[in-house]
Amino acid sequence: MSSNEMKNVDGKVDRRTFLQSAAVAGASLALSGNALAQAVAQPAKPNLAGPKGIDDLNVGVIGLGAQGQVLIEAASGIPGVRFKAVCDIWEYHQKLVGGRLRKTGYDVKTYEDYRELLAQEKDLDAVIVATPDWMHAEIANACMEAGKHVYCEKEMSNSLEKARSMVMTQRKTGKLLQIGHQRRSNPRYIHAIDRLIREANILGRVTHAYGQWNRSIADSLGWPKKYAIDQAKLDKYGYVSMDQFRNWRWYKKYGGGPIVDLGSHQIDLFSWIWGCNPSAIVAMGGMDYYKGREWYDNVMTIYEFNTPEGTNRAYYQVLTTTKRGGFYEQFMGVNGALTISEVAARGDTVEREAHAPSWDEYAKKGWLKPVKEAIKPTTTRNVAVDVRVTAEAGKWPLPIELLKPAHQPHLENFFDAVRGRAKLNCPGEVAYETAVAVLKANDAVAAGRKLEFKPEEFKV
Repeated sequence: MSSNEMKNVDGKVDRRTFLQSAAVAGASLALSGNALAQAVAQPAKPNLAGPKGIDDLNVGVIGLGAQGQVLIEAASGIPGVRFKAVCDIWEYHQKLVGGRLRKTGYDVKTYEDYRELLAQEKDLDAVIVATPDWMHAEIANACMEAGKHVYCEKEMSNSLEKARSMVMTQRKTGKLLQIGHQRRSNPRYIHAIDRLIREANILGRVTHAYGQWNRSIADSLGWPKKYAIDQAKLDKYGYVSMDQFRNWRWYKKYGGGPIVDLGSHQIDLFSWIWGCNPSAIVAMGGMDYYKGREWYDNVMTIYEFNTPEGTNRAYYQVLTTTKRGGFYEQFMGVNGALTISEVAARGDTVEREAHAPSWDEYAKKGWLKPVKEAIKPTTTRNVAVDVRVTAEAGKWPLPIELLKPAHQPHLENFFDAVRGRAKLNCPGEVAYETAVAVLKANDAVAAGRKLEFKPEEFKV
């Protein structure tokens, strides 16, 4: 939650503030400028009154912090989504989000305990779970057992045992379970990975990959003192203190630290690229800057992947003391390299090696943007001239932009699957494999040596 959010405790929250407070606090990412602009310019037009239509879905949300708000905003732009109930143990979140949804026109009820929500809201089709990681399994399992389909934020859990239980419950109940690795539904990533890299093979053998998510230093999250949760309620819901409730990602009971919170988005891509899970990992990191926290504030990892073409390696880092470079991924092959980020403004390109075959055919197909000269007028010593500005030699821009909130396509995929019109892009089994790979990073830092993966570790 951001300072903007705290300034609107009385419920007087405009749409822009709601978007910004959800994104800036950053459970997982901030919306791009284009996505934010479109979200503001095109308010949702849900069917909020009258009988439920054939495509309408009654939806509940459990967990109303920064990430829950991001998901609500993204889902509110999807036709047929009717928010009916929201739940959070913090009264502040209940008032903020419940009030905002009612002002938008949703007939929504608020709850403190998810069990009461499930007992009272019998007509829900689906539930979005965006609580701290340690509660994902308990809540998602209860929702599926109550007959609801579940969209659960990543990481599945900070415990592999709990993550396994989610897959087992999904199999037992037959309900859908989508995990929030939203790049799996992003059309730009699908185009880059499935079409350009895997189908067209324009990079040749991808031998290495790189990813990072760097952030500037930041103070611990605070809270409006008049809305502090009393200790009895914190004890009831398993939180040691208000500070740990607000800053749960830094504590081992509740989350996995920055490498899990941020890294899982991008480490997931390595397995997608190579079509297999990692075989080994080495990692270094530490609690080197912040005091009083339990998880490493920086982690640097190298994953090995044994593919049919040979051994490939991926480097990944999370830094929380500098934002240098922000967040992006690179995939490097013998014929070229692809750079991509969830924020397109960072400059997504495919760069061809000089010896590689021509890519003109892919530009003709529309799979790459043609590199063209642009004429830019300028003035030199009061004389107007034309200066020809060209793209760097061999660099080709990607042709697809995502002009909507970054999480919306993944939610659209989930709701289409609930309607029986699509298959999930990130079901529990796939996300479990990522959880195995990501959680092992913390183990590797603690062990101080290379750790091997066994194939059976990735299976439930």
